[in-house]
Amino acid sequence: MKVRLYVEGGGSHDQTQRICRQSFHVFLGKVLGDRSKPKIVASGSRDVAYKDFRRSLNDEDVVSLLLVDSEDPVQVGKTVAAHLLQRDGWKELPDGQVHLMVQCMEAWFLADKEALQDYYGPEFKAGSLPTNPKIEGIAKHDVIDGLRAATRENEYHKTKHAFDILQCIDPAKVKEASPFAKSFFEALVKHCDPTRNAHES
Repeated sequence: MKVRLYVEGGGSHDQTQRICRQSFHVFLGKVLGDRSKPKIVASGSRDVAYKDFRRSLNDEDVVSLLLVDSEDPVQVGKTVAAHLLQRDGWKELPDGQVHLMVQCMEAWFLADKEALQDYYGPEFKAGSLPTNPKIEGIAKHDVIDGLRAATRENEYHKTKHAFDILQCIDPAKVKEASPFAKSFFEALVKHCDPTRNAHES
């Protein structure tokens, strides 16, 4: 059984979508190790990612996963599907196949401040970043404002920096800081397990 991952990100241009795919491939390669890798589809906007994912559910030869930002805080006890139904009106989301990158992908970066320090160098001001270790609780604007304040000499720019940083951060630290990331990584490992895939085929 093949695995296909639809991710929010990459914009509407082929070049940025290619960079997005490559960066997720590197980052998730650290999660999967020697396991088979999913085909990554950079859909651009979250709505397009959702529509691409919904269409893919008709393909019986593929396990499809969706990864999007939550955009807003997720209420305690609320499932991913319930959050996306309330916020975006998205319906019929299969359990275990829809996952969140916290309020924005950049919050993952805050889980590995050492990688940010290495990427930006001695001018990086780690003290300007939000200090909440529970990165899912950090508002999107606080994440972005913190990154810009910490990188004033080479200010954080999503298109220029985000996907390079994604390749540098440690998934183990992200998993520790984000229960949603932990759930996503575990689902990805399960679906990309060659033993499981061989059994199902």
